[in-house]
Amino acid sequence: MPDTAPIHPPRTPAEWAAYYQLRYAVLRQPWQQPLGSERSPADEEPGTIHALLLADEAGEIPTALAVGMLHPSGAHQGQVRFMAVAPAAAGTGLGRQIMAYLEAQARAAGLTEIILHSREAAVGFYQRLGYEVVEPSHLLFGVIPHFLMRKQL
Repeated sequence: MPDTAPIHPPRTPAEWAAYYQLRYAVLRQPWQQPLGSERSPADEEPGTIHALLLADEAGEIPTALAVGMLHPSGAHQGQVRFMAVAPAAAGTGLGRQIMAYLEAQARAAGLTEIILHSREAAVGFYQRLGYEVVEPSHLLFGVIPHFLMRKQL
């Protein structure tokens, strides 16, 4: 696994491009979804927090290793969306680091609860971080079962 830079929101056009590229490559492209489907109007809403973990490759085009987004979804609630880890970095703890960053940002914003809609394959990951399954949620692209999960901060 490459060395990583600290987690931060994307700051430059190149970092935003790397951020969205990873979201597309992991969360949309494998299901033949169109380019652009990795973006959401919530990306630009006030209070939305983006987390980007780049490979520490000085002087090169940024490469995103892990990304995530926290979107305010209620007075004291936020929703984690668009969590993605580069396949080459899967299982190395980067997803945990992104979640820890988003949870810290949520606490700093006064949120007391985080919800998310986990793909079936990721439920165990979130359970190990203290999230509980509330109920089955939806079927993405007609093939990916999701579950609503919740954690009190």
